[in-house]
Amino acid sequence: MRHPIAATDAGTYKVLRAAAATCAFVTFAAWSAQAQIVDEPRQRPASVTAAAHTPAARAMTTAAPAAPASPAQAQAVPAPAVSAPAAPAAAAPAASTPQPDTVAGAPEPKPLAKPYYVEFRARNAHNYGHTFLIHGRLNANGGIATKIVAGLHPATESPVPWMIGHFLAVPSETGASDGDTEDQYVLARFRVNLSAEEYRKVVGYIKALQAKSPVWHAVLYNCNAFIGDIAADMGMEKPGSPMAMPAAYINELRDLNISKTKGITGTPVRVQSAEQLRAETLRNLGRHQKKPPTAAVAAPAPAEAPVLAAAPARTAAPARTAAPARTAPARGTAQVTPKPSGPDIGSF
Repeated sequence: MRHPIAATDAGTYKVLRAAAATCAFVTFAAWSAQAQIVDEPRQRPASVTAAAHTPAARAMTTAAPAAPASPAQAQAVPAPAVSAPAAPAAAAPAASTPQPDTVAGAPEPKPLAKPYYVEFRARNAHNYGHTFLIHGRLNANGGIATKIVAGLHPATESPVPWMIGHFLAVPSETGASDGDTEDQYVLARFRVNLSAEEYRKVVGYIKALQAKSPVWHAVLYNCNAFIGDIAADMGMEKPGSPMAMPAAYINELRDLNISKTKGITGTPVRVQSAEQLRAETLRNLGRHQKKPPTAAVAAPAPAEAPVLAAAPARTAAPARTAAPARTAPARGTAQVTPKPSGPDIGSF
């Protein structure tokens, strides 16, 4: 059942309806205007539109697809956006460029000013020893690279020419004798460094003296006299008597000429003493010396004994016990015994 509306209420009701309609209309109009603003494309200045087609703008658009919200932001953002990607691109090749190698440009060691040498030596023997010389080329560190021996001694390795040579002159040889190339027998040494021209001169005289094939005599012309002639040709002062012992003769030759810088062929130098050279050579020989084979064969013997006892059915046991007999103590001793010197190394 509907109640009747009073006249005063009817007027109020109309006013409310009119206000509601007005609010609805205003709301719809505002919504329509907002929709039109969103849907329509924004109007940009002509300068901004033209700049959008430049290469810098394309690079910026590719790197950052989002567009600025206002023309002011559009003018502020492109400068750093374009320069920022360009900096790493320019820095990348510089980082990958190889740096110069400082080691490759380091100075190489200088070649020796005098890469050749002549060294006068005396060595040990069963009797009073032997005097000789070696000559050749030096390595980069100043050590001996090549070695050629020259010296006077009785011909052949037989002791007969050496014994006769104390009374009569006997045929001689001027090359290496047994023991001349082994540093562990050196008793004295004196070296002179030579340039290429000096070396050719000295070697020429040595070969000429060797070609004469002088005879050997223990008193009249021995190994000391042969070496003394070579030293005298080089301008050095030689000892007064060739009858001195070989080590004393070489030491005196060194003392007379070690300080000379003029008037001689070559440059005398101080080298490792004969004692140091001998000790170093013996150490090197000890490193390369092999262990006696008896130690390697005798070790498995105790380990095999229990195995053979636990298996009596094997008949090969007696054959295995004979294995240690393969190596005799004499073989192990022969490997470490130094080579005996021949009779000619005692030539004076």
